[in-house]
Formats: sequence, structure tokens, C-alpha cells
Amino acid sequence: MTNGFAVWRERSLTLSRRITLWIASSLMLATVLVVLYGVLTRYVLGGAPIWMNELARFLTIATVLLALGAVWVEGAHMRVSLIERLLPPKLVKVLVFYQWLLTLFLAGAATWLSLQYALSASMFTTMGLGISRAIPLMTLPVGFALLTWQVLCHGPRALRTELEEVGI
Repeated sequence: MTNGFAVWRERSLTLSRRITLWIASSLMLATVLVVLYGVLTRYVLGGAPIWMNELARFLTIATVLLALGAVWVEGAHMRVSLIERLLPPKLVKVLVFYQWLLTLFLAGAATWLSLQYALSASMFTTMGLGISRAIPLMTLPVGFALLTWQVLCHGPRALRTELEEVGI
């Protein structure tokens, strides 16, 4: 039972990482295209559309938030693992569990709070695009929910470090 659950958990984690990174990459490409369109229209036609900056900003925020969980799972985020190297192995396991539990709690809390914030902003519209502010703000709870899911699937295991990757 445990082995089957571990396999399901790893497959779920791998699939969610691939999907979120693919979507985040697509959003980054869309951001680049929007910015290039804005630059082209500014210098060729003499003025960029008013919505261009706002859309590029929303796409960038969505890109970062969607990639957040996958980057955390891969250990590719900015992190200092000095304490783990100095502690004895038993204390490292306790520290890793504490870090995992804290990350899970904070990501879950951020999901809930950002959802409340996004829903409270639904009566307002954005200046450039003229859409409800809740639409771009929903990337916050979606991104944090994906982080929560991926942290939960990863479980209380140590994250990879750069030193492990080079074999030190």
C-alpha cells in the first residue's frame, strides 16, 4: 500500500511539474510577444496600446506563480542550506520535516488569503484591459494552490542542493 502510494505521489508530482512548467513557459513566450508588439508599435506606429504594459505585467506574475511549486520541488529556488550541512543527520531530518511543514502551512495560508483578496477585488476593473481585477488576481491563489499541492506530494524529504548535483 505504501509503495503504491509513493509511486502515485511521484507520478502526480512529475506530471504536475511538467504541466505547470509547460504553461509557465507558454506564458513567458506570450509575455515576450506582447512586449515585442508594444516595442514595435511604439517605434513604428508612434505609440503603444495602453493595455500592453498591464497585460505584460499580469502575464509575468502568472508565469512566476505557476512555476513556483515546480521550482521549489526541484530545489532550484534561492536557498541557503548552511544549517543542514552543519547539523548531525538526525537533526537534519527534524529540520527538513519542520521546513516542509512550515512551507506547507504558509503555502496553504497564502492560497486562502490570496483567494479572499482576489474575490474581494471582483467589483473593480483594470485600467488598461478593462476586465475585472479578480481575473488576473486569481493567478495568486492558483499559483499558491499548486505550490501547496506540489509541497504535499513532495513530502518531508530533503530538497536537492547544488552541491549534491555536482557530486560534493
